[in-house]
Amino acid sequence: MLTETERDLFLALVAFATARTASRIDAVLREKGVSGLDGLAKTLEEDQIAECQDKAAELYGRGIFAVIRGTSRYPEMLIHNEKASAPVLFCYGNDKLLKAEGIGMCGSRAVSEMGMKAAIACGEEVSKRGLSVISGYAKGVDTATHLAALRSGGSTVIVLAEGFDHFRVKQTFSDHFDLERLLVLSQFPPGQPWQAHAAMTRNKVIFGMGRALVVVEAGERGGTLAAGEGAIRMGRPVFVLNFGKDTPPGNKLLLGKGGYPVDNREALGRILDKRPRRNGSSQLSLPV
Repeated sequence: MLTETERDLFLALVAFATARTASRIDAVLREKGVSGLDGLAKTLEEDQIAECQDKAAELYGRGIFAVIRGTSRYPEMLIHNEKASAPVLFCYGNDKLLKAEGIGMCGSRAVSEMGMKAAIACGEEVSKRGLSVISGYAKGVDTATHLAALRSGGSTVIVLAEGFDHFRVKQTFSDHFDLERLLVLSQFPPGQPWQAHAAMTRNKVIFGMGRALVVVEAGERGGTLAAGEGAIRMGRPVFVLNFGKDTPPGNKLLLGKGGYPVDNREALGRILDKRPRRNGSSQLSLPV
């Protein structure tokens, strides 16, 4: 007899084995709900079912679970934002962080020294207020904000751009990888390797789960700029770090498209202090 967690893992794997793409899985869930995935399982051959069962058992043994849209653990923030609403999330760590209040953070992999200091400061300011830092586990800004949260006693959500078979705890995280204060999630099937388009796609989850997005350093093109633009289109408040004459070109572009300038950590702290509580808005408001 399968537990609910084991069954959800099996159904998540069935979804990717049959519907194959997130958009098709999404269509099944919208039309029939989670019960529609049971129907997909009936279309598989016996060897395919056995393969999904074996993979589910392996993932379960590693502490990985699946959250399917339409079940009680699915993040409410993503339900309210359909463009960011991945149909399936594979997860590892504290499931309470799926629904915890958080702030998305993004920036360059090749971050400047000034940007690195700013990323750490922003991560600390977010954590001080009991908010989770949500970012993408890439080197540079992402890693700095995750670690700033963990080192200051806060929590963080790591959103992967690949499947869990390719996830490893980075050496820089080894002293701070506390599963009580950390959640790793992936919207991709376990075997999928890192791909550039997947990194773009996972950014929607980062700013979709957060009540706002903080952009530390963005180039004239690339994933950070696209994430900021996507968050603005979604109606998310986007707080863009303003370094004066040293402001990166992508930051300037986002400021011209509706991003709100943040000059220092104190300014970000004041914005976060004004956020509505749980019974208020689902996101932050621009302080203008």
